[in-house]
Amino acid sequence: MKSSMKFAALALVVTATLASPAFAALKEGTQAPDFSAPAYLAGKPFTFKLADALKQGPVVVYFFPAAHTAGCNVEAHLFSEAIDKFKAQHATVIGVTAGNITELADFSKETEHCGGKFPVAADDGAKIAKEYDAMLLLRPGWSNRTSYVIAPSGKITHVYSDLSPKKHVAETLNAVKALEK
Repeated sequence: MKSSMKFAALALVVTATLASPAFAALKEGTQAPDFSAPAYLAGKPFTFKLADALKQGPVVVYFFPAAHTAGCNVEAHLFSEAIDKFKAQHATVIGVTAGNITELADFSKETEHCGGKFPVAADDGAKIAKEYDAMLLLRPGWSNRTSYVIAPSGKITHVYSDLSPKKHVAETLNAVKALEK
């Protein structure tokens, strides 16, 4: 009897953890940690530098668990579909992941994912995710699904964490548009 109650309690905790959104510790108004990372755009390698991107306008840094996984495929595709709206606001979008980094070149060019429209960066060892407090608790070494909007000043102006990929584009696009007001 006691073991079945312990199991039920454990199952309830696990279910609540999986169902609830992850919360990023970096808050609005915080200076975003600067980083550079190996990245791919349309399959071509380059080094992404946050400081350089901020000189062009706001930057959306979205962390995702791993390339070629169901939710990450959806999220990348949604960002790809909306990339012209971000560009109209002079915003740069960069996806960052520590998962399946050997697959990022293909992921960056595949039409059903990034479609060559925005870069994705490899976060080897999840160093960047740790600085942004965007770690996936249930899968050590992988980032969770957290999106940051960073103003050209380097300050974080919006944070959105949710394991569901469906609202990250709308959340970050609205936050980028709010910077213009």
